Formats: sequence, C-alpha cells, structure tokens
Amino acid sequence: MTPEANLARLALVLPPAPRPVAVYLPLVITHGLAYVSGHGPVRTDGSMVRGRVGVDLDLAQGRAAARQCGLAILATLRAELGSLDRVARLVKMLGMVNSGPAFLEHPQVINGCSELFAEVFGPEHGIGARSAVGMGPLPGNIAVEVEALFELR
Repeated sequence: MTPEANLARLALVLPPAPRPVAVYLPLVITHGLAYVSGHGPVRTDGSMVRGRVGVDLDLAQGRAAARQCGLAILATLRAELGSLDRVARLVKMLGMVNSGPAFLEHPQVINGCSELFAEVFGPEHGIGARSAVGMGPLPGNIAVEVEALFELR
C-alpha cells in the first residue's frame, strides 16, 4: 500500500503543518532528499505537548508526544510535497527528549515516532538510521522534538 493509503487505513488525523517560529524553513529539498527541521508534538488543535518526560510526563505520555511529532512531520511533508507518496524512504531521524536527569529511556520514547513511520511507509521504507537523546530544556518546554531526512521519488 502507498503511504497515503496507509494513512487513510490507519485513520490518522494530521495536525496543521507547523509554521516556522524563527528563521528557518520547515523542509528543504536538495539532491532528491527532504530535510525536515525539528518538529514538536503538535496536537490537531495546534497546542503542544509540554513537560519533561520522567518528571511531568511518564514513558507512555512521552511516546505519545513523539508520535505527535511524527504526525506533524507527516503534515509538513504532505503540505510541501503535495502527497506522502512522493517519499521513497526514511533515511535518518534524530529524536530529542526533554527529560529529567534520572530518565534513561530516551529510545523507548522516540519509538513512538519510529513506529508511526513504519506503519505509514512500511517497515522496509519507514525505518531508517536513528539517534535518540535526552536534552533539557527544549524550546517552550515541549516534551519531544524530532527532525528527519527522507529520500524522495
């Protein structure tokens, strides 16, 4: 199935594509690659998931926030490309978790986004290289930020 068909089959609702809040582009295309700037956990109403994972949010809430980052990235890809079907594969993803000092499960949090991309693009095209790190604080105290690199068709 195509990414757009998978999105419909999964009944996923994308938030509005986030607009830049500083001096950057949400997506840059060059040499057949789409570089997607860091995206926060935007909900469909435009609000953000905020707080530190391991302090204000538990692991499940952190995973859900990472999934929201993925949905926001999909919204930007669709808005900029016209269709998710133009994406050939995920190449690389960086997940940053706003976490408390004792929280050590950053990869499990970012799995929320990784699993989403595997569902939408399929495991052979939706799983790429990845880094998952703890940071603090993130801008606006958002729970998670994810940036990604995609190969285009």
